[in-house]
Amino acid sequence: MSGRFAAVNKPLWLVPPRVVLQRRAPHTLLMHALRSTARVLLLLAVDAGAFLLARAALSALQESHRLESLEVATGWVLPRLGSHGGWQLGVSLLVGLLVSGAYHSGDDWRSPRRLVSGVLLAVSLVLWRDLWLRGLAPVVVHYVTAVIGLSASVMAGRYLLDLFVARLVRISYFHSPTERVLLVGDPDDPANQKVRERLARHGVMEIVGWLSPQVPTGSGQGAQDVLGSVDDLWSVLQHNAVDTVVLCGLVDDAQLKLLLEAVMSAGARLLGVSRNDRIGWVRPSPVSYRSLSFMELTVPSLRARQLWVKRAVDLMAAGLGLLLISPLLTLISLAIRLDSRGPVFFAQERVGRGGRTFRMLKFRTMRVGADAEKAKLAHLNTSGDARLFKIPNDPRVTRVGALLRKWSLDELPQLFNVLRGDMSLVGPRPFFESDLATYREHHFGRLGALPGITGLWQVSGRSSITDFEEVVRLDCEYIHRWSLWLDLEILLKTLPAVMRRTGAY
Repeated sequence: MSGRFAAVNKPLWLVPPRVVLQRRAPHTLLMHALRSTARVLLLLAVDAGAFLLARAALSALQESHRLESLEVATGWVLPRLGSHGGWQLGVSLLVGLLVSGAYHSGDDWRSPRRLVSGVLLAVSLVLWRDLWLRGLAPVVVHYVTAVIGLSASVMAGRYLLDLFVARLVRISYFHSPTERVLLVGDPDDPANQKVRERLARHGVMEIVGWLSPQVPTGSGQGAQDVLGSVDDLWSVLQHNAVDTVVLCGLVDDAQLKLLLEAVMSAGARLLGVSRNDRIGWVRPSPVSYRSLSFMELTVPSLRARQLWVKRAVDLMAAGLGLLLISPLLTLISLAIRLDSRGPVFFAQERVGRGGRTFRMLKFRTMRVGADAEKAKLAHLNTSGDARLFKIPNDPRVTRVGALLRKWSLDELPQLFNVLRGDMSLVGPRPFFESDLATYREHHFGRLGALPGITGLWQVSGRSSITDFEEVVRLDCEYIHRWSLWLDLEILLKTLPAVMRRTGAY
């Protein structure tokens, strides 16, 4: 018998682990392929169901007897069936979601941004012809209603799918074996434990155990889950049928080479937790210079082109907003005049981007001379921090002022500050120049963007957040994470935060 066949027929305990894993690799690769294919097919089925549900709802609305008297209005608002609700839109929806990356692995299939982007593209593909045949106005209205309806239906379908997979299903798709995950790193590291908890939360994953970068000492709360060191990787992979290896901590070059060789031989995949995972705004991306490969740790702060986009949105939104609420501004001004002596507006020096001062406008909510009384009322400050001066039932506030503060209507004149370029719709809240003397080094990070009428701090608790360090953290997090989607998310959360009136005084 030749040496090649003799090696294959040896007892399993005599065959090197590398060879055992190579024999098993096709089966492991098949499992990964089945999971990936099943995930895409299941998502396609859910999206098709979501489309049919939205189409059925549209048909029911158009055929409802209760809406017969509103036939003209509903014809303007609701898209017509046919190409809009037929197979063309269904195919366009699947194409749009595919192009937007809504069928990618990881968490991309849960991303609202990708889902909405796919729906926007899908509806555009169907309605572009009507733009020339029916005019701009009806097509825009139908476009908006179709996007809202389809987006809501698709997101609801995927949300229910996520619940089904994460909470009800304890086996993987198509009854294939549960994905077995091996973690590499220090099991006693809190950051590594956080990774483990997140992975174990999904019913389709099973944590096999840990490999330590160093020889295990047998101590620590995670010692019972340690299967060995990285040097034992071949043996551990052989005896535990691992599908995925997750690198949680740092390893040296030799250990990394061993990991790559082993997982490739086994047909498994190797995932690495970002070393900058604790710095949530870091976005590693591969770049190449002069044939050298680098990983760029991009910090998406408000750079030039981002500022241009943000400024354009601020100008359009503030201008349109002032035009729409001008009757309300007039009524508030009249009420302030009738309620107490003094001017309608109150201008105060605040600190903006880069520490520059500007005069921030508000409706006057206190009696004249209230600033001079601030020192006498310092003992009533509930935050305990002079930089966050908050007094419930402040005696200086007028009757109309209390109502304006309750509903945050006193902030509306700051739209003029937005037009002048002193402020933005969304950003860190401006503080007083005198507070800068008490700032520590990391506090100045919140001055890296234009201050906003609303922001991450406001929608996270308004006046109920009385820890200045937490305010700084939220403001800096906003600056580092900035995007138009984040601004939109904060603006949408602002109205519910105002309506709850939590911490408003």
